[in-house]
Amino acid sequence: MRGRLKKIRSRWRALPAGKIAGIVLAVLRCDHRPGDLADGNGVHRTTVSRWVREVVGLLATRAPRLDRALRKIARKGGGMILLDGSLIHTRRRTGADNRPNYSGKHKCHGLLVIALTDDRGRLVRISAVRPGRTSEVTACRHDKLTAHLRAAGLGAIADLGFIGLDDGPPDADPAVITGYKAARNRPLTRGQKLSNKALAAVRAPVEHGFAYLKNSPI
Repeated sequence: MRGRLKKIRSRWRALPAGKIAGIVLAVLRCDHRPGDLADGNGVHRTTVSRWVREVVGLLATRAPRLDRALRKIARKGGGMILLDGSLIHTRRRTGADNRPNYSGKHKCHGLLVIALTDDRGRLVRISAVRPGRTSEVTACRHDKLTAHLRAAGLGAIADLGFIGLDDGPPDADPAVITGYKAARNRPLTRGQKLSNKALAAVRAPVEHGFAYLKNSPI
């Protein structure tokens, strides 16, 4: 924050940079209302909202790009990543602008994020949030994930929610590996069940990455 103020040559702010950062963390982490924090610090509510948008923009610029994150794993000798999506629950707000945030799958309002981890469950990259009604496959196609995976020479292991994501030619190596999904009139065979069990064991570390994401302080 101090570097940002120095770069734009801001002559002064109503509060020091450290105090601004603390207020923004209270809004983002503890979900305090900007109006309550504004009254306690002698500033206007719109000022606190502007600080939040400014800090979120600074954090977003520090996020690694998808192609660079994948190339970094490839340089370290990695051959695959773990892929998963999660819905971050939000408050239910009225109005037409909040309707896209309702997830019919989870029956609640939220924002969808796609996370990439290495084979040990360490977070590599988190995508930009998208409305809760967005499917995981649509979010990955928007980021052109399969093209970046093939460019880096990597593969991804994902759950059944990502079936249909890999749209490569039939003779190409799959960029995204998922399990088998049973149909109403077509139950899984014993071999398919064993395959799903093996993939679930490999995918377990990605759940640890999401647990760290949701439970760790900002």
